[in-house]
Amino acid sequence: MNVDKLDTYVYEITPKTLMARVSGRIMKFQMKVPVHIYVNEQILNEIQKDRTLEQISNVACLPGIAKHAIALSDAHQGYGFCIGTVAGTYENEGLISPGGVGYDINCGVRLLRTNLDEKEVREVTIDLLNKIYTKIPSGLGSKGKIKITNNNLDRLIENGLNWTLEKNYAIENDLICCEDKGCLEGANANLVSNKAKKRGISQLGSLGSGNHFIEIQKVETIYNERIAKVMGINRKGQIMLMIHTGSRAFGHQICTDSIRTMEKAMKDYEIYIPDRELSGTLANSNEAQNYLSQMACAANFGFCNRQIITYWIRKAFEEIFNQNFEDLDINLIYDVCHNILKKEEHEVNGKKEKLNIHRKGATRAFPPGHPVLPMKYKTIGQPVLIPGTMGSASYLCVGKEESMNLTFGSTAHGAGRVMSRSKASKNYWGKDVQKELMNKGVYIKASSLKIIAEEAPEVYKDINQIIKISEHLGIIEKIVKLRPIGVVKG
Repeated sequence: MNVDKLDTYVYEITPKTLMARVSGRIMKFQMKVPVHIYVNEQILNEIQKDRTLEQISNVACLPGIAKHAIALSDAHQGYGFCIGTVAGTYENEGLISPGGVGYDINCGVRLLRTNLDEKEVREVTIDLLNKIYTKIPSGLGSKGKIKITNNNLDRLIENGLNWTLEKNYAIENDLICCEDKGCLEGANANLVSNKAKKRGISQLGSLGSGNHFIEIQKVETIYNERIAKVMGINRKGQIMLMIHTGSRAFGHQICTDSIRTMEKAMKDYEIYIPDRELSGTLANSNEAQNYLSQMACAANFGFCNRQIITYWIRKAFEEIFNQNFEDLDINLIYDVCHNILKKEEHEVNGKKEKLNIHRKGATRAFPPGHPVLPMKYKTIGQPVLIPGTMGSASYLCVGKEESMNLTFGSTAHGAGRVMSRSKASKNYWGKDVQKELMNKGVYIKASSLKIIAEEAPEVYKDINQIIKISEHLGIIEKIVKLRPIGVVKG
């Protein structure tokens, strides 16, 4: 794939004709927009080792795609859309594709602050990890401790964090400081399959497997004290809590159901695409509208899942420190999705257009003054959470104005893998990884040593480079660097 260098951190694939086998015959597809890739040379070399550039070029062929298809600095091969994709399609005439969101709908990250210092927590880190691990089931197929009825599930997936507030699992600030206040509009429980509901009903408040985690972190560096103070961060060594998980099997089943529906509908509508994994229908079709309603249900489940986990973390800290969580100032800074589709207004060719913004492995990064931001963050921009690895660092950033021009108000969602899980488990021993991290002052509690091996820090890109690229481009500004001291892995 020919890639042109436009700038230090901007590369482009110009529109061209692609050849692909569809239904047993070779067909030609024209890229309708260019592809923009935001990387440096080293990361470009890494992503050229898999199908990332092929996948993002296929996305540029989709009906109704606007402006450009984007591969962010953490991009790597995924299902249909590469992970690290942002793509906008026109509100009615553009394609809506479940693959552009992915199977883990509203996989996302939330960050909570505390008023505790590193020294206080170091003394009880292992106790805290054990307590959190006991309260929050993790691993493949794990089930949450909260039992709900089918009626309650329907109310939850239609009302999101409003349901958790009503049930006393949340406080008002949890809704204020959450993307979309923790509830996507248009959710319709009647459109969700019984199979999805059956898979999801027992998993509320569970962490899941893979790269999902709960981290106890310390503030290592504050780059902008003024903005950090707005978010309640005022000193090095302050303890923070980061949660990364999503809608679990509930969202996975909704995506599975929707892809099957879309594949059948494409034949009826005579829609042709270069990769069946990109299956979708035009936004004004019944199938697309039904998907958006089902996706909203999964997104609301994801918000609630992270909220229930927050509830149990607060309980764990209360029991260890014998203080109320309010007295410990365990308050939400922000919760952001990174697998989601939103209807947003963006400028295309000098004109404001309503678009279907697919973000798959991409985090929203709106600048100061954006109308959807909470009042407390209007002047600083949206808090942006970009986690690293167990052995590196995570970053709290804010969105900047250039994000709207370059990336539809988006940035990277993490470090991005450079090695598959199967290869990682062959190259690393979980016990060795655990010991090495412990020597660095990072304690890990995981469901298996295999998970630790699959999540070894070396299987990811350098998070510092990811941040450097986005900051140089004016997409984000880094505010705080966070270092893990205790990790619960799914």
